[in-house]
Amino acid sequence: MLKIGDIEMKNQVVLAPMAGICNSAFRLTVKEFGAGLVCAEMVSDKGIVSQNNRTLDMLYIDEREKPLSLQIFGGEKETLVQAAQYVDKNTNADIIDINMGCPVPKITKCDAGAKWLLDPNKIYEMVSAVVDAVDKPVTVKMRMGWDDEHIFAIENARAVERAGGSAVALHGRTRIQMYEGTANWDIIRDVKQAVNIPVIGNGDVQTPQDAKRMLDVTGADGVMIGRAALGNPWMIYRTVKYLETGELMGEPSAREKIDVSILHLDRLIDLKNEHIAVREMRKHAAWYLKGIRGNATVRNGINECSTRDELVSLLKKFADEAEAKEQLANQVG
Repeated sequence: MLKIGDIEMKNQVVLAPMAGICNSAFRLTVKEFGAGLVCAEMVSDKGIVSQNNRTLDMLYIDEREKPLSLQIFGGEKETLVQAAQYVDKNTNADIIDINMGCPVPKITKCDAGAKWLLDPNKIYEMVSAVVDAVDKPVTVKMRMGWDDEHIFAIENARAVERAGGSAVALHGRTRIQMYEGTANWDIIRDVKQAVNIPVIGNGDVQTPQDAKRMLDVTGADGVMIGRAALGNPWMIYRTVKYLETGELMGEPSAREKIDVSILHLDRLIDLKNEHIAVREMRKHAAWYLKGIRGNATVRNGINECSTRDELVSLLKKFADEAEAKEQLANQVG
């Protein structure tokens, strides 16, 4: 089973930290579908240190989400350490994760995120400073390299281990690739063989079968699922079941998808407020509707909604129509 420091997970399935996505409402919903560990979206070290209200709101964790990893990012040792200490003492996170994989230019130009991938010495210096300053286990999420000429995944993972890091999550793409092309699982295997701390594999896990294949091919201790879980927490549930029993559970019905999307919406409203939640939920609702026939019209309608009642009414009406179509198809079949 996956164990990070003294934190033991009930399975090997981990929700990836996705910026702009992984707030408490989303994480709790995914957690209820069985994820062994959920990761919070990255939070700015400077935002924490300056006590920015919006940043501090991002540190909220519902006890039901635990165990949880909270991710911070930054380019300077002093503020990164201060932010880690704040998270260590003032939040109920179980694990502090350092972002070393974000490819977005506004992050990398601050010497944060994937910029670290070019310098194993900086990784050692930064991670050891954080490890020394906190009690919670410290982990790193990284990519395999900056570009094809600068793939230091093994050196970087060894630097994390030497610095006292408790685990590494490795996305098998370079910074230049962003989210394009194919993830390299061989490098995950090589890193796993090179270090003694747990390695969590990430990249191109679209199905439960992919998750099993990644674990088999790489020998990784855990599998991290990101985009495949958007609007689809059943991917987490189906993966956990498949790894445990080899049984492939069925896909959810349209009604099940809509019901969970409304639960997710209500949690977002509790977390933020109706106006912000409905606006944020538009993208999530579109993801929940993916794969349901005839969803194009309702997806356009979602973008016009500004209240909970409008959005719920639209989704329920669509669920009724989809259910009627499913029943008809079953009768004909």
